[in-house]
Amino acid sequence: MNWKVNFAVTAGACVLLPFMVPQYSLTILIEALIFGLFAMSLDLMVGYCRLFSFGHAAAYGLGAYAAGLILIHWKLPLPIGIALAVGITVLIAIPIAWICTRSTGVSFAMLTLAFAQLGYAMLFRFRDFTGGSDGIAGIPRPPGPFGMDWFQARNGYYFLVLGCLLGSYLLCRAIVRSPFGAVLAGIRENEAKTVALGYNTRAYKITTVVLSYGFGGLAGALYAGFAGYASPELFFWLTSGHVLVMVVVGGAGTLVGPILGGVFFVFLEHQLSQVTDLWPLVFGSIFTFSSTAPFDWRGTYPILIVL
Repeated sequence: MNWKVNFAVTAGACVLLPFMVPQYSLTILIEALIFGLFAMSLDLMVGYCRLFSFGHAAAYGLGAYAAGLILIHWKLPLPIGIALAVGITVLIAIPIAWICTRSTGVSFAMLTLAFAQLGYAMLFRFRDFTGGSDGIAGIPRPPGPFGMDWFQARNGYYFLVLGCLLGSYLLCRAIVRSPFGAVLAGIRENEAKTVALGYNTRAYKITTVVLSYGFGGLAGALYAGFAGYASPELFFWLTSGHVLVMVVVGGAGTLVGPILGGVFFVFLEHQLSQVTDLWPLVFGSIFTFSSTAPFDWRGTYPILIVL
């Protein structure tokens, strides 16, 4: 019951936020929630199956570009376009997962990076379709089915993102606490013993990668609708590095930790960039301290965000 109460209180506070903060802060908050969802998607691999990915930007970029192309060329309602983008991301993730899970450890991480960079290169190869270095601009937010248009405004889109984040969290929590999640924990702690118990660990890892890509694609599709464009940087390895830092600093294997890490990451970046041109140096120093501090300071994230 405790987690249900905490979830209800947190959800209620998030619902009230658009009426309590200025519009500029709400824009940053939408971006932060999207990155929180993106980080949580990677946590399924890193925190629960110990599959470190250096190319999770591929899921984010696939979702963004798929949503952008669908919304521009097919003129479908925004929720349907986002759902189709997630489906496309999942379909593409299946062969990627099948190939990457043939290796383990560093080899797995490098294969995920290779696929992300392959996607990045293909954006320039098929520039007539993807826009090349210019990306895809002017991504609309078509009204939803039955004339729904509330998500075209900033407040409405915030609630759409919040609903996707909360729903994804509940689904991920159900996954990791199910018998399927128990097998993932076994793979994480001792894969050889899990194999000896009769489990096909590779099948579980493939499923986990596909699920992770699906939630990452959802984050990318939401970002495309939010920003109105999709650029090649969404596929770049720096994006993969950013989200991996969010997971590690927020707390891998917790689901909530990566969400807080993503929110903290986005707000800190915006605040520091307004204060100094050397914000990347300060930014890196803060995260270096967080990884070497003798105490767990992740509980101070909400306070630091408010400050």
